[in-house]
Formats: sequence, C-alpha cells, structure tokens
Amino acid sequence: MSESPVGSSAHSTNPIDASGPSGPSQPTSSPFQSDSPLENYTSENAGEEVEILSDKDKDKDKVSDDDDNKKLRSPYWAHYDRVKIAGFFKAICKYCGAKINGETKNGTSHLSQHYIRKHQKKDTMRQQVLTNNFMNKDHPPLLTSYSFDHSTARKELANAIIMHEYPLSIVDHVGFKRYSNALQPLFKVPCRNTMKSEIFKIYEHHKGKTLSLVVSNASRLAITTDMWTSSNQKKGFMAVTAHFIDDSWTLQSRILRFIYVPCPHTKEVLCEQLLNCLMDWNIDRKISSITVDNCSTNDAMIDLLWDKLDNTSLMLGGDLFHMRCCAHILNLIVKDGLDVIKVGIEKIRDSVAYWTASPKREEKFEETVRQLNVGSTKKLGLDCATRWNSTFLMLQTALLYKDVFIRLSKRDAQYQSLPSEREWGFAKDVCQKLKFFFKVTELFSGTKYPTTNQCFPNICEIRLELRDWLRSENQVIREMAKRMVEKFDKYWSVVHGVVGVSAVLDPRYKINVLEFYFKLLFLATYKEEVEKIRALCYKLLKEYQSPNSMTEGIGDSSSQLSSIEEESLSKYDVYMLRESKRIRTIDTAKLELDHYLSEAALPKSAGFDVLNWWKSHQPKYPILQAMARDLLAIPVSTVASESAFSTSGRLVSPHRSRLHPDTMEALMCAQSWLWANEMKGESTSGTGTVAGCKNRDSGWNLESGICDEN
Repeated sequence: MSESPVGSSAHSTNPIDASGPSGPSQPTSSPFQSDSPLENYTSENAGEEVEILSDKDKDKDKVSDDDDNKKLRSPYWAHYDRVKIAGFFKAICKYCGAKINGETKNGTSHLSQHYIRKHQKKDTMRQQVLTNNFMNKDHPPLLTSYSFDHSTARKELANAIIMHEYPLSIVDHVGFKRYSNALQPLFKVPCRNTMKSEIFKIYEHHKGKTLSLVVSNASRLAITTDMWTSSNQKKGFMAVTAHFIDDSWTLQSRILRFIYVPCPHTKEVLCEQLLNCLMDWNIDRKISSITVDNCSTNDAMIDLLWDKLDNTSLMLGGDLFHMRCCAHILNLIVKDGLDVIKVGIEKIRDSVAYWTASPKREEKFEETVRQLNVGSTKKLGLDCATRWNSTFLMLQTALLYKDVFIRLSKRDAQYQSLPSEREWGFAKDVCQKLKFFFKVTELFSGTKYPTTNQCFPNICEIRLELRDWLRSENQVIREMAKRMVEKFDKYWSVVHGVVGVSAVLDPRYKINVLEFYFKLLFLATYKEEVEKIRALCYKLLKEYQSPNSMTEGIGDSSSQLSSIEEESLSKYDVYMLRESKRIRTIDTAKLELDHYLSEAALPKSAGFDVLNWWKSHQPKYPILQAMARDLLAIPVSTVASESAFSTSGRLVSPHRSRLHPDTMEALMCAQSWLWANEMKGESTSGTGTVAGCKNRDSGWNLESGICDEN
C-alpha cells in the first residue's frame, strides 16, 4: 500500500539554509530517514543547488522565462513537487521520490505515465478490497473489482429513468446533481438530450434482443391489442403485446409496439398499423390468435387482417384466430345487471359522495370510525360508470361502515341520504352475488399464469350462478339475472374452440369437465357438444403432427421410390406407399390423444403448475405438448395491453404532455423489456439484480384499474 501524499512542501527541511558562504554544506549522516520523499531527495542531493517551490509559487507568473510563465493546470501535478535544481525544473514524485523532468514545455504525459504505471495500480487494488457486491442481499457479499466507468453510469441512469418512469428533467434537478456528486464526484450528470439519446440506444439494443427471442422461439405467439387516447395530448395509441411460452416453459409477454395512430381510428387504419407491426417483427406466420375488446371496429379490423394474412399459416385456417376479451364481456354482462338495481343502491352512492366531498367531512368520518373501533382501514370511494367492479368495491366498503353512517346521521343534520335497513340488506345481497364475478374477473385478468384452461369451467359456473338467480325470491334479483342471461347468451352461447380444447389439455380436467358442465347446461344435447370439442381436438392434432415424423416419412418414401423405379412399379404403388406412411403418422398422433384421455384426471390441488406438467411429459406426449404450448399461451383478456395505458397515463401527465410519440414508444417498450430481463435475473449492466425488486407488471389492480407495483 502506498503512503498518502506528503504535506505541503513549505514544511520540508531545506539543507541549503545551513550552507555557508563558500557553498552548500556537505550532507550530514542521520540514523533516521524522513517520511517525505522530497526531504530525502534534498538531503541526499545536498551538493546541488535546489530551489523548492511552494504550491503558491507554482501558480504565480514570477519568472521571466516563457516556460515558467505557464500555470500548472494538469491534474497530475497534484502528485508531484516541482523543484528547481541547478537551474532546471524537476518533478519529485510524492510517493516514491523519483526525479522526473519538470519543464512545462515537455508536457505532462511522462508524469501521468509514471503515476499510472507505478502508483495507480495500488489505488485500484485498494478499491478491489473495499468494494463488494451489495446488489443481492440473499447471498453473502462477494469481493469484486471496481473501476468507475462514466458510460456505464450514464447507461444505468437511463435504465432507472425507463424502469421507474422518472422524468427526463431529473438530470436538471439541483438535488439530484448534488446526490450524484456525493455518490461519485467523477460522474458528470448528462443533459436531457444526452439522456434521450441514451434511452433510444437502450431501446434499439433491447429491441434487437427481443426480436431474436420472439423469432427464434419454437412456439406460436398470441397477440393482444387495444387502443388508448391520452387525456392531455388527445392522441390515440395502440399497444401490441405478444404472449408465448419459452423453451423453459415460462409464460412470457412483451410489448412489441406502442404506436401513435392518427385520427380517424377506422378499421382500415387500425388494420394497417397492426399488420405493419406483425410484418416488421416477422411474426405474421407465427400467430395463434389475436385477443381484442368486443366492439364493432375491432371485429371489422380482425376480418380485414384475416384476409391479408396467409391463412395456411394460421391454426385451422384461421378458425381460432379471433378471441374476444372475456373480462370485457363479463363487464358488459354485469353492467346490464347493475342498470336494473341502480335505484336500489342510489342512497349508498349518495352517502359515499357526501362523506368524500371535502377534507373536513373525510376527517369527521375517520374520527367516527375510530370512536366506534371499526376494524377496517379502507377508504370510501365512488364507483365509475364504466367499471362494474368499482360499484362492487364501493358497496363492499360502505357495508363495513354501516354503523358509522348511522351515527353520523344523528350528528349532521345536512346528511339526509342514510339508506334504510331494507336498502342495506339489498346491497348486502348484491355484494354477495357480485363477489363471484369479481373473483372470476381477477382470474381472467392474470398475466403470469395460463388462463385459457381455466376459462371454460368458470364461464359455465357463471351460467349456473345466473340460473340460480332466476329462481331468487327477490324480484329485482330475478330481473337483474334475466338481463345478464340475455347478454351471456349473446357472446357465450357457443364455446370458443380455444377455450374448449385448452380445458381438455389441463390434466386436472380432460374430457370430464366437458361432460360435467354440458350435462348441467345442455341436458338433451350434451353428448353432441362434447363430441364437437373432441372432434376439434383431433382436427388440431392432425395439424400438429410431429415434424420429426413427417421428416422421417419423406426420407423413407424417397429411399423407397428409388427401389420402386428399379423394380418398375406402377404409380399406384407409389401412391399407396405414401398413403400408408401418412396414415401411420396420423394413427400415432390419434393414439397419443386417446392414451392421454384414457388416463385418470389428476386431483385438483393448490399450486398445481400446468406448464411444468407438460414440460415434464414431452417424451410421452410430444404432439400434445406442442399443442398445449401454443394454446395455453393465449390470454383470455386484453389486460396485458391495457396495463400499458396505466404506465402511459403516468408518463404523459399534465406536466409531461410534450413527449414525442417516438420517445413515448421507446420508454414504454424498453420498460417492458428491461423488467422482463430483471425478473429473469439478467442485469442490464452486469452488476446484478436488485434484491427484493418486483415486476411492475406483476398484476392488475381491479380497485384502481392500474397495474400493481408492490
């Protein structure tokens, strides 16, 4: 370890001071050596005329020579003492006492080379000892080398801005600059334009990685898309998200594009934008389905897109191409029912509106909650007309504070909307019935687990629940159920093929789940309904014949053809040989499905991972596994695309309404890609993954309509 630099040269002992008139005195012997290299140098070279320059003398233009008039601006002079020996300037190293040419006309490259070669390595070794890996708290600290890299620090700042939605103007904040300087004085905070350029570099880099991942993935991709209009910019954006199961059998989703779509948002415009996205990413021949909200424009857009794509590359020629968002359909069903009971819950809505109208009333309400020792910390909130689940949450919270409303009605004469006992009882009945729909909506809105295999049994449970409501003693509930059944039959009277086949491919359900629910719903024709799904399974199975089997068949037929030509067999023999190979391949696939269905279904258990089950059964069911990999990746809702709009809403705030659409897309897409890498444990800079950090897209918050970050 090197000693720290010596103090100011003004404190050094100068042997010239002891010289007599006849010249410098001879060096005197001393049993001790000074700690200062400069003192050692002057004592060892006492025969020479040595003039020691103070730090102030270095910066003053005292000497008449041009060489002396130059100020010592190089930072490397901090490691040397400049002295004048026999009329020539020398630089004395503060660490080893080496004598180096100190004339300014010779530059300072030799000074920097000496310091870097002799002493900087020791400083780095000291940092290697003191720096450890603090990024992962789950493992003991690891001693690692560290050297400050300005470009890496700038890149990490850009990553933080992308991942956590910090404004670009953060680099202009005085507090942030001070904080950065306290962490690393060598880091120069870049300007806003530099950060924007860095963000686009990160976007292009991760776009290339994501493109390679998507294109090289062996399975098909499911697409979800939705439109959003910024409230500040009044601009429309289309989010396009791809869903697939990777080679490790993990469900993945990536935002491919966040496209600015100029008005008008017609079916032709939307189709063109979506088609361009699929073509640019080279996935137009790998699509399994597209999930969209239920509206006439989306229906027309899907029809146009279907005409422009190669139908031979789609599953069953495109019969399973269009998937309606189940969460959106469920929202329409419940909204029709809530329109019937709007009057019955009006006083509860008025009560909530009254006690949330001002901060003073909210404080009075909270004070009464504490007085009555109500064991709840939920806040009152008005419902939204377009989201039925907000009405459910409003009623659920209001029921918890029933006694609080009653007490406040006696203390506040202006509060005139207290619900009656009958209205409280009605709200309780409605809450109990809507609770099941709320749970199903949460299930359909998942993005971290397959949803198609669980869609069929839950849709059937909804229909059975509505059938029970039709027998309710409450006339309002019966009328509510009637309206909901009409909407249900409009969209779900026929089971979507993806939903039916995916239920069969769940080893806990298989064909049994179809028989059970169809028998309850269609007693007279349930066998025909079951056979429709079974026939669809065989039809898909034929399309998913193992590529290896097909390759082997082609190879065998070619070798057979050579022998056929030698034996001069007829064309009929060649035809029969090919047909026998094809039939054997089909029979093998058919036997695979029959064997799968003949085995007993697995018992339902908490924590069962259907993807892990199929991953481990590849040798037994290779063709069925390929089917399951494509179908189980299809989402039954557009929540993955809608969650992007919550982020975009925060990005385009009233204070940040001038973001360019290209910058908006770069921030949105790069955020999705960076978080996906973070969740896989891939560091964006090689420094590791921060412990305890969770994906911002970890779930959909039905209460706030935004994506959970905790």
